[in-house]
Amino acid sequence: MPDTPAISPRAAATRRRILDAALAEFAAKGLAGARVDEIAARADANKRMLYAYFGNKEDLWLTVLERAYAAKREEERALRVDALPPAEAMRRLVEFNLRYTAAHPEFVALLNQENIHRAEHLRRSAQVPALYSPLLESLRAVLARGEREGVFRRGVDPLQLYVTIVALGHFYVANMHTLSTIFGAGLGTEAALRDRERHCVEVALGYLRP
Repeated sequence: MPDTPAISPRAAATRRRILDAALAEFAAKGLAGARVDEIAARADANKRMLYAYFGNKEDLWLTVLERAYAAKREEERALRVDALPPAEAMRRLVEFNLRYTAAHPEFVALLNQENIHRAEHLRRSAQVPALYSPLLESLRAVLARGEREGVFRRGVDPLQLYVTIVALGHFYVANMHTLSTIFGAGLGTEAALRDRERHCVEVALGYLRP
């Protein structure tokens, strides 16, 4: 998000409440179904204030989406994969993506909705692509270290690898209810998540093995 002028603590608190309310409303009802009246009521604010801070509903949606991506990347950066042994770095990255997705179903809901809109709103964001460029460079460096140490195969594309790592967790969480019904298994339990986590790590590290 672009830098905003300094605002009072009270205004900043109102702005946060609006964003939190919008996240809940958008995650539950999508962009089309969400209502500005409901968001303002959830935030204990008025529509005039909401429009003053964020513009129209589509602009608010983009701000919420950018905020969600930024929150995930902040936690992902905290892993400091560049400071870990290569195999441990990949294991942490795989585990993080599954666990973060499971802990934040609202993030899954936002991404699914934005894909329905064919990233129409995300294309207007300069922030989100900028968040992921350093990640790919960090991943590229981990892969290079793994190659030099003989623990990773050569020629792995960091973009393809990251998409696969994210997909291993995202698909599982996004389809947890249907998969649980089809297979008669409670895939949302902690035991099931541990099994999935172990499997995802084995898949990723097995692929990387020379």
